[in-house]
Amino acid sequence: MISVVSDMLGVHPQTLRLYEREGLIKPKRVNNQRLYSREDIERLSLILELTRELGVNKAGVDIILRMRERMIALQREMEMMMQCLEDDLRRQFQKRIKEILSE
Repeated sequence: MISVVSDMLGVHPQTLRLYEREGLIKPKRVNNQRLYSREDIERLSLILELTRELGVNKAGVDIILRMRERMIALQREMEMMMQCLEDDLRRQFQKRIKEILSE
């Protein structure tokens, strides 16, 4: 809930509402109450670190968050591609071993 998260992070609830209005976070809503996930809280912590400690403005935070999301997506994609390559190489290797053993 917004009061718990605002206390946890040391920010005013209006700050959280502002971040939501600006699209920086998207908490779930149940019965018109905001419910923050662990990912939302981690994202808020990053936003606060960027703004408080590094002096990044909200537009910069938005760009950084989008770049971070894209990097994570690319990393997942790369891991999937590596798994496919490993599977393919494994199959080729097993096929070659069978060929050698049958000679």
